[in-house]
Amino acid sequence: MIAVVALMVNQKVFSGQEPDGCRKILESALTNHQMTLLSYEVLPDQRELIVQRLQLYCQKGGTPVVLTLGGTGVRPTDCVPEATREVVDKEIPGIAEAMRAESLKKVRTAMLSRGIAGIKDKTVIINLPGSPKGIKENCEVVLPLLDHIIQKIEV
Repeated sequence: MIAVVALMVNQKVFSGQEPDGCRKILESALTNHQMTLLSYEVLPDQRELIVQRLQLYCQKGGTPVVLTLGGTGVRPTDCVPEATREVVDKEIPGIAEAMRAESLKKVRTAMLSRGIAGIKDKTVIINLPGSPKGIKENCEVVLPLLDHIIQKIEV
């Protein structure tokens, strides 16, 4: 069973102004793909903090997958792709391209997503959108590939 860490990046959820409607959707998607949620954190839109948390989970060695939720759009505070790019050794552009292509079939604003995916040591990091619907749809695109990606980077 693949263990997954999730970092929800949303200032309003972090401050308690809005409920987090994403965790249950993510947990359900992971369960459907025989994966388990090892840890789930809610972070504010602070690039340095996001970088620190990504680096921490990549250093632990026992975290094959880190999914970020939110912070991938065009708002001035959206900084998850930049934070991820600062951490990864290699980008995997096809993952982000596939997620945007699939989402674009359903909603035109998908072209505004700036999410990326990449590898740091033995950890795959994938930026997902921050809406429950976006998480569900994008998980269907990427989760079936994770076992293959993990096998490739563990050699």
